[in-house]
Amino acid sequence: MSYSVNRNDRLNVYVEDLTHDGSGVAKVEGYPLFIPGALPGEEVDIQVGKTLKNYGFARLLNITKASPDRVKPPCNVFSQCGGCQMQHLSYEGQLVQKRKTVRDVMDRIAKLPHVPVHPVKGMDDPWRYRNKSQIPFSERDGKVVSGFYKSRTHHIVDTDICLIQSHEADDLMAMLKYELHAIGVDAYDEKTHLGLLRHLIVRTGRTSGEVMVILVTRKKKFTQKDAAIELIKRVVPNVTSIMQNFNTERTNVIFGDETVLLYGKPVIVDSIGNIDFEISARSFYQVNPIQTEVLYGQALEYAQLTGNESVIDAYCGIGTISLFIAQKAKEVYGVEIVPEAIEDAKRNAELNDINNAHFEAGPAEVVIPKWYADGKRFDVLVVDPPRKGCDEELLKTILEYKPKRVVYVSCNPGTLARDLRILEDGGYRTQEVQPVDMFPHSSHVECVAWLEI
Repeated sequence: MSYSVNRNDRLNVYVEDLTHDGSGVAKVEGYPLFIPGALPGEEVDIQVGKTLKNYGFARLLNITKASPDRVKPPCNVFSQCGGCQMQHLSYEGQLVQKRKTVRDVMDRIAKLPHVPVHPVKGMDDPWRYRNKSQIPFSERDGKVVSGFYKSRTHHIVDTDICLIQSHEADDLMAMLKYELHAIGVDAYDEKTHLGLLRHLIVRTGRTSGEVMVILVTRKKKFTQKDAAIELIKRVVPNVTSIMQNFNTERTNVIFGDETVLLYGKPVIVDSIGNIDFEISARSFYQVNPIQTEVLYGQALEYAQLTGNESVIDAYCGIGTISLFIAQKAKEVYGVEIVPEAIEDAKRNAELNDINNAHFEAGPAEVVIPKWYADGKRFDVLVVDPPRKGCDEELLKTILEYKPKRVVYVSCNPGTLARDLRILEDGGYRTQEVQPVDMFPHSSHVECVAWLEI
């Protein structure tokens, strides 16, 4: 007779694992219960909440046996904010758990238990690593609130400090909150579609020290902009760029279509290794530049370039990996479906005086066959797709043309494992996988996989 788990049941359970979003997993007669705040190896008292056919959710009531890796989260709003999921787990424990996550999908989804998954490359100092912060503002009981959204909601958890973002972002978030009304600006209320300031975005160049501030407003008219500029300059004297983006729509999307310069210059500069990148208000750029260098260095190592190879960089974005690889390759061809990103990539190649990197806009599965039809031949293919993984048509294209080596950079172990299985079935052999911790204290982990035909 199977055990029946019912809503409001109070149970003592043993936590076996963590989910991809950092919740503990316990099983009652094989029935999984997801428990936010619980850690593997713990015995906990829980109260069952929602129950579905194949799994349920429970609330943590008490820890009767704590994990030796449990630590006190240094953030005062950790239990409310949805930004970090694993601050209650020691950093060493986080790295162990992230490796386990990758190992699990390599075994279960990719069916590659023999392929080595190396220990995760972590950070020496896993705090204050984000070079971009997107901070919502609103009004509550006549006061301005700002911070970050509670998990799975649009309720702002009000705070003045975020321990994974820059000090400049903290200072500006606090200053604007307390001085916004003083300069005659109201924060946005998404229920009434009133108020001016919707979001504060702060971008910092780790190597240059340059700071860009973007004020996202509900309307273009901004009569208090001079006062806002002076406030920002007072708090961050080294601010390089102040922009205004206006988003007039009733939407959860942060940016509107138009951005104007209020002060300084329209870009800031940052470097990965010895490659400089211009970053505009809307540019995609990795948010952890320290670990980006580690990630791209691993991709370069797996590419095993001697200087004679032609390389494809699919999903090339603004050319970050392409330009990194161009230093060691004969030539690099980058393809990206977003035309604006390709223009950024070309500009960044010029900025670094790199002449052996070529970029083209379009779907990779269309552009790559065109390159082959033009007589080009490639030794190595690098892919760095979004979380959904490689497009099915791109995987077919890879299997049709079969470059000797594939380096797969992934931000989602599950879709990486799915795609590795497809490439394996098409004749490739996965050599090894190296996880890299790009987002300490979150449940995310990036990986670089090396395949040979």
